[in-house]
Amino acid sequence: MTTELPLLSTPAHGIPPLIDSGNDFSTACRELADGSGPVAIDAERASGIRYGQRAFLVQLRRSNAGTFLLDSEALGDLSSLNSAFGEEEWVIHSVTQDLPCLQERGMRPAALFDTELAARMLGWEKFGLAAVAERTLGLRLAKEHSAADWSKRPLPEEWLNYAALDVEVLLPIRDILAEALFEAGKLEFASQEFDHLLDFRPRHFAEPWRRTHGLSKLKSRRDIAKVREMWTARDIMAAEADIAPSRIMRDRDLVALAQSRVRSSDDIMTQRPKLSRADSARLFRAFRKATRLPVDELPPRKEPNPQQSRSSFSHTDLKERIAVLKGAMAKLAEDREIPHDVLLQPAIVKALGAESGVDVEQFLVERGARPWQVELSAPVLTDAIAKLPAA
Repeated sequence: MTTELPLLSTPAHGIPPLIDSGNDFSTACRELADGSGPVAIDAERASGIRYGQRAFLVQLRRSNAGTFLLDSEALGDLSSLNSAFGEEEWVIHSVTQDLPCLQERGMRPAALFDTELAARMLGWEKFGLAAVAERTLGLRLAKEHSAADWSKRPLPEEWLNYAALDVEVLLPIRDILAEALFEAGKLEFASQEFDHLLDFRPRHFAEPWRRTHGLSKLKSRRDIAKVREMWTARDIMAAEADIAPSRIMRDRDLVALAQSRVRSSDDIMTQRPKLSRADSARLFRAFRKATRLPVDELPPRKEPNPQQSRSSFSHTDLKERIAVLKGAMAKLAEDREIPHDVLLQPAIVKALGAESGVDVEQFLVERGARPWQVELSAPVLTDAIAKLPAA
């Protein structure tokens, strides 16, 4: 019989007040500056509800200072925190998720520790915050508000309670993970990854509309153009209304409309009955624009990729080469107990497979591999390539 772990249900010092005024924020900055050691940071968004990925609540905790909950939407610029924290390390669970919305509020870290990435580098199969808290602290975290509408005001007390608990566990988790990384001989690897994350920026897509779910079903360039024009109109409408684009029309509905005979805005409303007449009219104008485009203005079926390597290998040989390199890296990842995509970015392995006669170590460095990745991967990849048939 498995004993259920205790549930962490209440912050140690109660629920902190929500800080939403400039004066209270200034006081919080002074108190945080007087604290000691790393700073635990979390952010709550309203994904799927509001437009974009901005932070509506920022949670902070520091030893000898306490926990602070900031109404980042009301406060706007949070750059004063940078001087309060100085060169201290920020502890975040999943930097790639939270750092962009913190940067949007003016926050810039000098050093990072990513508890999610640390758990992954240790080979842990479950690396969500709740799973990591259970494994390191022996505590359960409630996650029932993780997908809540954090733009809602006033925020319910139970939501603030949940938000405070997330940062309360981060600092002790960080210390346990750092010790585990050291014992596994991976602390230097992790440090290089954390330094690399300081420059993280979300991937920018030249044609973001091509991320439309279900677009690959369309074979006609005209239909693809319809999705492009309606996606663009939907995005503008969503930004104006500050709502998630999917709340205007889902991706699958855009794709379905592109394949349909749409004669008027009424046909748009049939697909999405809750849509206003004004919005359906704007989408119909976008649809009609696509139907009237000259052939030479229609988008290509596949997204142009100027960085794609032109390989001297046949398609079959290229697939075999990449498979061999991936297999070698998978074996290394298993031996080192590090996920293959952390050990080396799969896109780099794929690009290397298309090359012939290159210096592997230099190739990896030029594509941004960190020193520890080069040290572990280059010999394995060089050996695998040496056993492949020449071009």
